[in-house]
Amino acid sequence: MSESRLYQIGTFGVGNRLLTPEDQTVQAGSDRPRSITRGHRACRGCGEALGARFVLDSAVRAAGRDLVTVNATGCLEVFSSPYPESAWQVPWLHSLFGNAPAVASGMAAGLKALGRETRVVGQAGDGGTVDIGFACLSGMFERDDDVLFVCYDNQGYMNTGVQRSGATPPAARTATTSELGDPPGARFGQGKFVPLIAMAHDIPYVATASVADLHDLERKVGRAMQLHGARYLHVLVPCPLGWAADSADTVRLARLATESGMFPLFEAERGEITAVTPIRRQVPVDDYLRLQGRYAHLFGEHPRPDLVRRIQAAADRNITRFGLRGAAS
Repeated sequence: MSESRLYQIGTFGVGNRLLTPEDQTVQAGSDRPRSITRGHRACRGCGEALGARFVLDSAVRAAGRDLVTVNATGCLEVFSSPYPESAWQVPWLHSLFGNAPAVASGMAAGLKALGRETRVVGQAGDGGTVDIGFACLSGMFERDDDVLFVCYDNQGYMNTGVQRSGATPPAARTATTSELGDPPGARFGQGKFVPLIAMAHDIPYVATASVADLHDLERKVGRAMQLHGARYLHVLVPCPLGWAADSADTVRLARLATESGMFPLFEAERGEITAVTPIRRQVPVDDYLRLQGRYAHLFGEHPRPDLVRRIQAAADRNITRFGLRGAAS
């Protein structure tokens, strides 16, 4: 019997080849759907491209390859479908910036009227979900339309110049929230966390996920696809350009966001939280913030430890609110 060695790689996980086939990711198989493939023009280290690939491949597999998707205007649409080319290998429709949930709802209703069992997935960034498409999204939830809607949250309007969105965190610098002034960056007390608003609609399924845990992301997509009615998945996808971070740090940043409590991972059904991902090794928010140029003004020549403490307090509140403190933290 040959000796096996497992090397720690900083991911708290193991490679696909060491797992049983049923525990491996969709991407590990040669028969993976390849819903979005080469030819797209995403930036190096784009969290959204990674998230979309895993989400759509998982959804396609769960739907038996009988799936259509609606994509709002935004980074994902722009980098994946530069006219006359497309990186999509599934039936894909580009909607307006703010009406992707409504278009997806109409497609689901039309397919049902035709007696088709084709599944529908809607996609948008945080601008098209949290802000511009928010009314259409709430309507989709109220009607309980048979759509899985996915928000790829990179915390800003990255495609149009890195402006603030309703998902931009406090104190972050964007093109519309300057690091000058007092307080600098995005204002505290603004914005909204859409997963909690989705839960308030009592829809069948709501979950948050991250590109730092792709097995968890795939599992949550699979769970959502087992259900019918309105479902919502909110995925954290760091943006090297908008966050002014190194392209190699995308997954690391996503992991630090969860380990610090800045981005809680949980699942809910019919308005009740059913599962959370506990923090295995809690880190201070400093570890997360210092890797991003959008927070450089908090640590520079005129540091703002008072604002860092406010951000830490918000992360601690998430940990308490969602019960994220694991035994090892």
